[in-house]
Amino acid sequence: MPNPIYSSLPMTVFEEMSGLARTLGAINLGQGFPDDPGPEAIRAKAADATLNGYNQYPPMAGLPELRQAVAGHYARTQGLELDPMSEITVTSGATEALAAAFFALIEAGDEVIVFQPLYDAYLPLIRRAGGVPKLVSLAPPRWRFDRAMLEAAFSDATRFVVLNNPNNPSGVVLPDEDLALLAELCVKHDVIAICDEVWEQVVFGNAKHRPLIAFPGMHDRCVKIGSAGKMFGLTGWKVGFMCAAPDLTYSLARAHQFLTFTTPPNLQTAVAWGLDNSEDWFRRMPRDLERSRDRLSEGLRREGFAVLPSEGTYFVNIDLTASGIAEGDRDFCLRAVKEAGVAAIPVSALYEEDPVTHIVRLCFSKRDETLDGGIGRLAKARELSAASPAK
Repeated sequence: MPNPIYSSLPMTVFEEMSGLARTLGAINLGQGFPDDPGPEAIRAKAADATLNGYNQYPPMAGLPELRQAVAGHYARTQGLELDPMSEITVTSGATEALAAAFFALIEAGDEVIVFQPLYDAYLPLIRRAGGVPKLVSLAPPRWRFDRAMLEAAFSDATRFVVLNNPNNPSGVVLPDEDLALLAELCVKHDVIAICDEVWEQVVFGNAKHRPLIAFPGMHDRCVKIGSAGKMFGLTGWKVGFMCAAPDLTYSLARAHQFLTFTTPPNLQTAVAWGLDNSEDWFRRMPRDLERSRDRLSEGLRREGFAVLPSEGTYFVNIDLTASGIAEGDRDFCLRAVKEAGVAAIPVSALYEEDPVTHIVRLCFSKRDETLDGGIGRLAKARELSAASPAK
């Protein structure tokens, strides 16, 4: 008999919109994956490791060379001191890392603060672990929390907080003062922070990513989750890592061993090489994506769309109301993919309650011709929306 916890869940909005894009032959500016195949040298390392390397079970916690490379990368880029053998666990993607963190740490009835809009895997996993989500709503155009919001959310029942920074879908990279405030409340209430930082390398302009684990009092109460797929634009590889103090890591690894147990060794070998040999990639990749962001944003503005700022990730958002579009975000996105041939994500789908219904998320990690085609088709969707009778 189907499990009611899962059989009652809807299809994710990403699968829905990408499925429509595939079926209808639409341009997909919805799901966040690049058109580019990713760094050739890293892909070549994976191929060589498959043909000439070890293809049996690697260590459950990850190849030692990858764990060392992760520690070295974070030391160079974020000033973190992590012990590769006792504080890093390799996972089959960041979503598996999230699942391992939730299943390892949450006990029945634990209250978990989650900011919405949110990655749609958070709530089903938290609830399966026995946690009780406490939602804090963020709103455009700032998409940030303040002291009053946090003090209203934290209580004696709070055990965990989930933070996504840089943030999808908003594109916000939280400044130090916001992170310091959150760290202060975590220490005060003895709360563990589970930090989804998969976009940490995809940051633009003067914005700078700071990991919450680096703030005072947070090293022993933070799980930092990263993604090689996002770092290298290889989203299908599903190689992630959890970084945490030894006691937390021990528990995280116990959960990981009963989820995927391990991750393909050829991909681990290639990611380890990439982290140690990709300084040029880490300099060039954000600049290239920033140009794509600007190309999409400027094209949309020429067509009359109100585009919100984006400091990181693969995403920009358009404000339908500020663009003079009366249609809600879901209706507009369905019209765009079915009638204009371009897929986008209605941000309301990333709220569980009291959704913001006038924001649409677009992915800009695409070739110029894909972006230009998407701009034209979104302009068509806007015209069709204006011509349609109000519902």
